[in-house]
Amino acid sequence: MQGRNFIDELRFQLRSGTMTNRLIIVNVCVFLSLLLIKKSLLLFNIDPLMSDGWIHQLFDLNSSFSAFIRAPWGLVTSIFTHEQFGHLLFNMLFLYFSGRFFEQYFSRKKLWLTYLFGGIAGGILELLANNLFPALQGTNVVILGASGSIMAIFTALAFYQPNLQVNLFGIFPIRIYFLALFFLFKDLINIGTDDQIAHFAHLGGAIFGLLSIQNLHSPKNILNKIDGLLSRFKTVFKREKKAKSTRTRFKTDEEFNTEKRQKQVKMDQILDKISKSGYDSLSKTEKDFLFHQSKNS
Repeated sequence: MQGRNFIDELRFQLRSGTMTNRLIIVNVCVFLSLLLIKKSLLLFNIDPLMSDGWIHQLFDLNSSFSAFIRAPWGLVTSIFTHEQFGHLLFNMLFLYFSGRFFEQYFSRKKLWLTYLFGGIAGGILELLANNLFPALQGTNVVILGASGSIMAIFTALAFYQPNLQVNLFGIFPIRIYFLALFFLFKDLINIGTDDQIAHFAHLGGAIFGLLSIQNLHSPKNILNKIDGLLSRFKTVFKREKKAKSTRTRFKTDEEFNTEKRQKQVKMDQILDKISKSGYDSLSKTEKDFLFHQSKNS
């Protein structure tokens, strides 16, 4: 960071840093922005419950299907949003740990796609579970945070490199594969409990992570399919943009009249030259201009 101030370092990391660092910065910035908004509203005597409700409606994903229909963008916004500092801190530490290893074996793009679509998959599974299983209907679990996305990254890493070993608490050596199994088991046994944790979102992320490492170099791989669809969408968008940019732009009255006057001046000069020196004295450019003007008149 030598030679760069804090803002410059942030810009550098967002532009050229690892995808792990970029995702952490985005999550932290969202948290700080929402905190600033809430504190600002509080200073204007806005009821905290009202401001919290507004933020939840805009950024959270609620397991109620009717709430989802009103705000479907929550599938994306929720995976970048944390309400409590402790939740943010744990998730960002977990993301830093998982993402750092992930980027040793996979590209930055794969990390980004796994984070984004792993989180979306987790949100969808939580929605389906809470609306299909009678025991879970009406629980209205709030799906908030990057946990599902991080579970996708961590599970993909653990099952791709099952022999990768880390030191738990800096002391106990353990294979990352067993850590992943522990987290999956923990979510499974807590399904149906009243802890207000979106366990199906974690499991959905983990399932996506497992799928993401199947047939890695095949077009059938889920990440390769998604990447292909996004590339085709970008190509179509670029074509449409290019087509729009090549459409004829109609001239304004002022532009038309100015151009008409300029042509008339040039025409008068050419006719004057003909009257003095004859047609053969004209240059090829002048003859072409005279020809086109006679055709358009």
